[in-house]
Amino acid sequence: MPLSLVLLAGTSKAALASTLNLPFAEEASDLIGFLHGLDLHNAVYFGLFMGLLAFSTTTAMLLMREQKRSARMERTLRNEIAALRGADDLAALLMGSERQLLVSWNGRDGEPRFQGDPSIIGENAPAQRALAFGTWLSAADAASVESALEQLKDRGQAFRLTARGLGNRFIDVEGRTIGGRAILRLRDVTGDRAELLRTQANLATARSDLRSMTMLLDDVAYPLWIRDMEDRLLWANQAYLRSVEARDLDDAINRSLELLSAPTREEARRSRQAGATFSGRVTAVVAGHRAVLDVIERPTAGGCAGIAVDVSELEAVRTDLQRQMDAHVRTLDQLPTAVAIFDGSQNLIFSNAAYQQLWGLDAAFLASRPTDSEVLDRLRAARKLPEQADFRAWKADFLQGYRSVEQQQIWWHLPDRRTLRVVINPNPQGGVTYLFDDVSERFELASQVHSLTRVQSETLDTLKEGVAVFGSDGRLKLHNRAFADMWNLSSEMTAENPHIDTIIRACRPMAPQDEPWIDIRGAVAGLADMRMGLSCRIERQDGSSLDCTAQPLPDGATLLSFTDVTASVNVERALTERNEALERASRLRDEFVHHVSYELRSPLTNIIGFTQLLGDETVGALNPRQRDYADHIMRSSASLLAILNDILDLASIDTGSLELTPEIVDIRSTIEAAMRGLEDRLAESALKVVIDAPDDIGTFVADGKRVRQILFNLLSNAVGFSSPGQTITVSARKRGGEVIFEVKDQGLGIPAEIKARIFERFESHTLGTRHRGVGLGLSIVRSFVELHGGRIDVASAPGMGTTVTCIFPNERHETPSDGRSGQSALTPIAAE
Repeated sequence: MPLSLVLLAGTSKAALASTLNLPFAEEASDLIGFLHGLDLHNAVYFGLFMGLLAFSTTTAMLLMREQKRSARMERTLRNEIAALRGADDLAALLMGSERQLLVSWNGRDGEPRFQGDPSIIGENAPAQRALAFGTWLSAADAASVESALEQLKDRGQAFRLTARGLGNRFIDVEGRTIGGRAILRLRDVTGDRAELLRTQANLATARSDLRSMTMLLDDVAYPLWIRDMEDRLLWANQAYLRSVEARDLDDAINRSLELLSAPTREEARRSRQAGATFSGRVTAVVAGHRAVLDVIERPTAGGCAGIAVDVSELEAVRTDLQRQMDAHVRTLDQLPTAVAIFDGSQNLIFSNAAYQQLWGLDAAFLASRPTDSEVLDRLRAARKLPEQADFRAWKADFLQGYRSVEQQQIWWHLPDRRTLRVVINPNPQGGVTYLFDDVSERFELASQVHSLTRVQSETLDTLKEGVAVFGSDGRLKLHNRAFADMWNLSSEMTAENPHIDTIIRACRPMAPQDEPWIDIRGAVAGLADMRMGLSCRIERQDGSSLDCTAQPLPDGATLLSFTDVTASVNVERALTERNEALERASRLRDEFVHHVSYELRSPLTNIIGFTQLLGDETVGALNPRQRDYADHIMRSSASLLAILNDILDLASIDTGSLELTPEIVDIRSTIEAAMRGLEDRLAESALKVVIDAPDDIGTFVADGKRVRQILFNLLSNAVGFSSPGQTITVSARKRGGEVIFEVKDQGLGIPAEIKARIFERFESHTLGTRHRGVGLGLSIVRSFVELHGGRIDVASAPGMGTTVTCIFPNERHETPSDGRSGQSALTPIAAE
């Protein structure tokens, strides 16, 4: 037995138990017990066993050493695991401290691995949805993240950006590579940074909106501006710049170009300091033209903002509309129809003067805008509405017009016997318009017309003239009995309202002339615009004559009247024949007078010539009686020559052959010349002539010879009707554009029955005086005055004398007399 085995055998169990671990100690104890029992012949087996045991022991010792090393390594690993677990817990803690999600890829095409909180992309959303960026990010940010992720996978290019989620949240998106893996980190941004990002986003939006608003405001046609607290211009749109004629905003600021006047800006500043909005309508110069602007300027935190709306055209339209409304109101006030307008609330908003007058309502009551119901109640209280048993129901039914869409017309019979036509016209904007038309007079007039028609019909039937009225269609509408009897028309025929052609055919046998009937038919049945009045005479076969008159009536009808003028025609014929005979006699008389005057003038001129020779004693001396006879012959011949000249002048006037010879006539000299022709008669009659004319009366344009002849005849007439010792006054005046001559005597005067005929030819009245004449003096005076374009007037009364006034036109400015007309008038009138 080897020594090792003996030593091993002599070792106790306790030693083995202490040396080896428990399992091996138990086995060794059993082995030692077994060795004590072995026989020597089994020593070989025992040695083999012991070798195996030594190997086992060596192996066990190595194992024990390895176990110790393993235990140390295990403790190290356990410590590392514990540290890793702590780090993992810390990492989980850190990841759990904020919402985030990690997505990693092992290689470009590796499957993504998700770690973290998937609620960052949406409530109850799966983690795989994180890669569908378009479903939880804005479109622009989703495209940016996808592009950056592709760059990270392909090139390992890290990125970091902040994306905006659909729920107005911000997400930090970070991508990088770690250990060959692509990591995408999604983290929810919170706190001040999130607020900052939201503020930045709002600021960007506000800036974008401000740019859009600025562009929009630049296109607004109304001037807009912003000012600071010092009232300096900060911004203005293009309309403002165009209004102040500035190139740009800097030009307007540098040149201090203002749209509003200084008083307006000062008033706006005071309103702004008081915290109120300034609003007003002002006048300003816009692009060089005066305009009316509605200005609103509202205070802001940093100053104010304003807008100006050009209301020039609106103001003009408003003014025109107001003018039209005023004219409309004035027109309605002039209408006899009462008009009242109520609005949708049944309040009175307008009434014309006829409405107030119709109902007798107080102006103050109408101005208070009463309701329709109040007006009806007041009218009922005054008993001005139709009497109703149930007034409440009647009023409710009347007020239904506010809910009607059709115009209504009703009739009111008032207690005061008036009848009104009431028109209820609904207004498109609500409310109604009432028209009250008093038709009482119309009904009364209709009754009167009916009565007048009957009276007219009876009157026409009593007329002797035939009257027929034909309508615009040419048919008989009205006629009297005289018409039917005059043309033998039967009542059956006239009752059928026959046409004018039928009437003409029935009347033609009694008057076969064609022309009158053609004219009558044209007057009745012609075109409306060609119808004219007609008068004609119809000669009937029974020898009677009818005057027919056709007169168009305003309604298009035609009135025909037939008057039997047979008797008047016969009288007219007799008068015509007598008038022709008288005219022939007058012509014969005028011709006789004319020829006799000419035949007498020649021998009378010879008598005057020989008498002058005798008076001049050229053929021998005359005794006083002969000289007295020669003077008488001379005066009588001159008077006879004057009468013949007057007759010739009147004949010339009648034939229109007498012409005036205008010249400058000296007024005073002409009067004196006319007086010289009557000196003998004045001296013989012991009459005094007074000339009443201003020394500077001057001249006028007339036929001097005829003016002297007028004055001579007037003086001669005054001398003939004056008594010895009386005074004759000849006055001359210029007044306005006229020259006035007056010859006044103190004679017997002219009775009224004679005064009306004094200007007629051959009218001579002595009135108990010695005056004799043929009655041509005043007649020729009037003719000469009228030839000058003047007029003559006679004022006389029995016992008051006579004043004859001749008024001549003075058509030019006169100068003092030069004596030319006076010198030419020295020859006595009687000698002419």
